[in-house]
Amino acid sequence: MTTSQETPHHGSLPPTWARRPANLARAVTAELVERIVRGAHPPGSPLPPEPILCETFSVSRTVVREAVKILQEKGLVQVRQGAGTMVTPPAMWDMLDELVLGATIAEDDSLAILDDLVVTRRVLESDMANVAARVADQETLDRLRALVDRMDELVDDQVSYHEHDRAFHDTVMQASGNRIARGVVRSLESQVVNTARYMGRTERALCVASNRGHRRIYERIAAHDPDGAAEAMFTHITEAWLVRRSGTDTPTRLQR
Repeated sequence: MTTSQETPHHGSLPPTWARRPANLARAVTAELVERIVRGAHPPGSPLPPEPILCETFSVSRTVVREAVKILQEKGLVQVRQGAGTMVTPPAMWDMLDELVLGATIAEDDSLAILDDLVVTRRVLESDMANVAARVADQETLDRLRALVDRMDELVDDQVSYHEHDRAFHDTVMQASGNRIARGVVRSLESQVVNTARYMGRTERALCVASNRGHRRIYERIAAHDPDGAAEAMFTHITEAWLVRRSGTDTPTRLQR
């Protein structure tokens, strides 16, 4: 067994916690998620043995076992009889999980994960705009128009503009009645809405252009044009991301 005097097991350096967390299992889980996503524990390799994890994090076996159980639920590890706890391939990870998605975005220099997030939003919100155009009542239409008009007045105030932007999209999603799709989009957005890599450029001209897209969506929904509303949403989400996107690589995942 590795002792504190020996060389630490690969990937098992002590965490850099400023203070000891109140919920140790959750903190150990978050640290292990980050290490797995970073590649400190590659797919197909075993996690360090339980005694080493206990020593690394200065926690009990009970805490380590709870953390490993949570990692299993997130799809990052599998416990195999006689082989230990093995790290799974990324294809098995729960990408809607807050910790997994956040760590993956942080480690992705290519922007591929953010491109995939935008593609997912685009598919779901286009469909919800289609439904909203068929079922939206006058109260919803009035709210959408009020939000679009207000955003025209907020193009110099990026913080308020983006708050109204999110409210506009959420109003369309609520109008569709698709709670599952709305939940997925809101979950994805919550992970990136305050990150510089996702928000990108936010100057006035971009807000003006973005709100033209919102107005086209509103007009198609108000005209009860499902296909037009879906196309307007698809185009708006795509164009808004391409303008904000900071990478130099070609975003092939967005091409259709």
